[in-house]
Formats: sequence, C-alpha cells, structure tokens
Amino acid sequence: MENSKKRSFAGYIGLYVIGIIVGAADVIPGVSGGTMAFILGIYEELLDSIRRFASGDTVKMLASFKLKEAYRKLPWPFMAVLLLGIASASVLLARPLTWMLKHQVAFILAFFFGLILASIVTVLMRLSKFSWPLVPGFAAGAAVGWLIVGMKTIQSPPDAWWYLVICGAVAICAMILPGISGSFILLLMGRYYAVMDAIRSLFAKATFLASLQTLLLFAAGVVLGVVSFSRLLSWMFKRWRDLTIAVLAGFMLGSLRKIWPWQNGDVLKGNTANVLPQIDGNFWIAVALAVLGFVLVVVIELAARYFEKRRKVVGGE
Repeated sequence: MENSKKRSFAGYIGLYVIGIIVGAADVIPGVSGGTMAFILGIYEELLDSIRRFASGDTVKMLASFKLKEAYRKLPWPFMAVLLLGIASASVLLARPLTWMLKHQVAFILAFFFGLILASIVTVLMRLSKFSWPLVPGFAAGAAVGWLIVGMKTIQSPPDAWWYLVICGAVAICAMILPGISGSFILLLMGRYYAVMDAIRSLFAKATFLASLQTLLLFAAGVVLGVVSFSRLLSWMFKRWRDLTIAVLAGFMLGSLRKIWPWQNGDVLKGNTANVLPQIDGNFWIAVALAVLGFVLVVVIELAARYFEKRRKVVGGE
C-alpha cells in the first residue's frame, strides 16, 4: 500500500493551506475544523490516515523497529503537512482570532455562517443517491447538533490533570465531526481559556513549564480520542457512507444556531443569546461576508469537480 495519496509540491502547499484553515476554524468556538476538512475534500483521507496510524499493524511495525516499512506504508507526508498547517494556525492565529471574537464577532461569525450554509448543500451533493431513509438521519443529526450547541457551560470544572486529558479526548472527537466545534466543547467543559492561554504563553520563560504541561496533558487526550473515534467514523463511512454523510450534514445545520452572527453576551465564555440584527452599516458588511463565505464554498466545489474530471481524463479513467 502506498504511504500517501500522490501529490506534487504545489499539492502539499495546498494541503498546508488547508491545515491552516482547519486550525483557524478549530480556534473559533462554534466552528468545526471537521467541517472545513469536509468542504476542502480531505475528510475521508484524513480519517483513513488516522485509522492506519492507529492500526495494530502499525504498532507491531514500530515495536519491532521496522521503521523503513512503517515509513513506506504510512501516510507520513499527508499527516505531517496537515498537522504543520493546523499547528501554524493555532500559534499564529489564536491571538488575532480571539481579538476578532471580542471586537468584531458579527463579521467573523457571518463569514463562517455563509461558509457552513453552502457546505451543507455541497456535502449533500456527495450522496451517491437519494433515498427517504436518509431524511430521518439528516433530521436526527440536525436535532442533536442544535441541542449540543445550546448546552450551558460548566461553571466549576475540576482542576485536575485527568480532566484536561478528558477534555482533549472529547474536544478532538468534536473537531473531527463536521458541524460540532471542538473549541465550543472546550468552552462547555470550562477549559477553553486554559488551553488558549497555554498556547499564547508557551514561549514566555515565566510560564513555559506550566503551559507545556497543560498542552501535553491536553495532547494526550487528543491522541486517545482521535485514535478511537476516527476508527469508528472510518468504519461508518465504509459501511453506511450515504447515511453517515446525511447525519453529518444534519450536524452542520444544527450547529448554525451557535454561529448566528448577531448575539448578546461573550462568545469566548459561551454565555450568548441570539438576537435579531440592527439594520445598519455593520449589518450589510456582515451580510456581504456571509455571501462571500457562501460563494467561496461554491467556487471551491466547482473547482474540485473540474480538476477531478480533468484528472480522470488525463488518467484515462
């Protein structure tokens, strides 16, 4: 088995950019990095890559020091470039995105609202065929997504290492799911600020060790969660692909409740309430950004279809 989908140098630059977009989405409470991966066409490849890294065969290869075989068979280039992009976004964009969520929340949420609204349509277009049993799956996904993003934040979370590990595991499961925001789950569990502060202050001498400890515990939970949950999702895609897509599209629809651009309260604390907008200059800027997000997804989808057809023609398929 080849270790990765074949890509040119430009293809890996594109994958790095996708990683930045996924990482940026994961920073924003209410927006799912999994949704961005879905929109940008790497979702199933990502699940399959994680499943292969977490397989028993991989453990055996590494345990017996068959490093050359492991390098040849595993998708190292894909995972390394994607994770580099995600890490770059987390480090470089955590501060500016946090500022925007405090001072220009309607603008940034409006852009992602349009982005996700369009992505629901494009995701449903990937169904191999429509059948009525998919409708209850879509409705159930929407209902669950709506209820999850409407939950209240835990006010006094446990201040213990094991809770941070659990937060990492639960948050990464949400990040993998299109429509459910890992950052929002961290908000619900009361540890969003702790993780964001650890990232922002990692390179400060006074707080380096404490920040590193926080991030290592969180990362341990991430590994546990991603290994188990990605395998489940990968299995579901292979067995019930259309139903899984319908449910995930429903999650995305339900999640729009959380990223309604006009809110009262503090988005970063999770204590917000959706309100009707005031018709002024800022309203029309937000609408324009929502339309931009919608159009961007449509353009990406059309470009992806064009290049896919071109690849099939060139490859003689």
